[in-house]
Amino acid sequence: MKNADSSSPTITQLERKLAAADAENARLVALMEKKEAQWEATKQSLFEQFRLALERQFGPSTEKYQVDQKDLLINEAEVAVDEEDGATEATDNDVVDDTTVEPATPTTRRTRGGRVALPPELPRVEVVHELPEEARHCQDDGTALTVMGEAVSEELHVVPARVEVIRHVRRKYACRTCEEGVKIAAAPAKLLPKSNASATLLAYVATAKYQDALPLYRQSQLFARHGAESPRNTLARWMVQAGERITPLIETLRHHLLSAPLIHMDETTLQVNQEADRQASATSYMWVQRGGPPGQQVVLFDYAASRAGRVPVDLLGDYAGRLITDGYEGYAEVVRRNGITHAGCWAHARRKFVEAQKVQPKGKTGKADWALNQIRKLYGVEKQAKALEPDARHALRDQKSRPLIDQLRT
Repeated sequence: MKNADSSSPTITQLERKLAAADAENARLVALMEKKEAQWEATKQSLFEQFRLALERQFGPSTEKYQVDQKDLLINEAEVAVDEEDGATEATDNDVVDDTTVEPATPTTRRTRGGRVALPPELPRVEVVHELPEEARHCQDDGTALTVMGEAVSEELHVVPARVEVIRHVRRKYACRTCEEGVKIAAAPAKLLPKSNASATLLAYVATAKYQDALPLYRQSQLFARHGAESPRNTLARWMVQAGERITPLIETLRHHLLSAPLIHMDETTLQVNQEADRQASATSYMWVQRGGPPGQQVVLFDYAASRAGRVPVDLLGDYAGRLITDGYEGYAEVVRRNGITHAGCWAHARRKFVEAQKVQPKGKTGKADWALNQIRKLYGVEKQAKALEPDARHALRDQKSRPLIDQLRT
């Protein structure tokens, strides 16, 4: 019969079991702490997403206060003055740190209510204001007064639009003796040969609609006030035909664009009400491309029903330079296929930090604030570099911008 003591665990065995139990408890505690940390991070992330969703849904779409367009119908002047007062006050309260880039040349700051100098390149019409004849003689001895100087002031003037009809008179010539061989001057070239619209009028309508956002029906009303009936459908037909006629010019501009070392590209949503085989509610896109040397920038707009990667592939062809986008993955295919250097857009990058700033607890600052301050300094460098020649601009960016970007990346 075995001794009871011989079957009992020894102290060493008990210590081993206790150590194993402690280790298991420590593992479980660590696992629990890890899970709690994960849940806390998830909860914090969900709270931030919730606050950001509220901000996107109910907050202002930009950092600047947006005035209701209905308010501008009557009191646009008053609103504009209030905005200027607010901007001046904000500028007065700005704090500039010692790393802020100073402007290259001193600038004259316009105070509230101050007058902006009229551009010197605008044409000047001189109107001389003379004293009456009787006032140009000395009151004492009647001697004619001598001009000793001038007091000059300038005011901005606009010549109202005027609608007129240009009559092209082509005279015919013939020999009275031979009574044959009639000659007539060649007709002037026209953008739309069968139209009574001049090239200047077509350019005016296109600029008003596509640059100044003035719809064709309003332009039709404007022409009617000047006594020239031009129905909306006529203006629309002119725009379609003019677009077809300038296709060679557009292709030349595209060739110039694709020869640039750097192209900016972005796509924005567009709704087309009447399009074959598509519902009016379907989302379409306008693809915008910009590039070229300073002073010779080309901006092209291309419509596409899709946002797929095949669109930039078709638009850029075999372009292999640098491409700046908002980071949308639809550009990945053309970047990979052409070996393009893909660069990011600071405006879009900044928006992410703005979103991060919005979800921070109130009254606290964080990394988003620091990043936004760095980007603000980068914008300051660009403001200074704008007036410089390319080599000087490159040197300034290398000196001022590179350290800021390196700090952002660390």
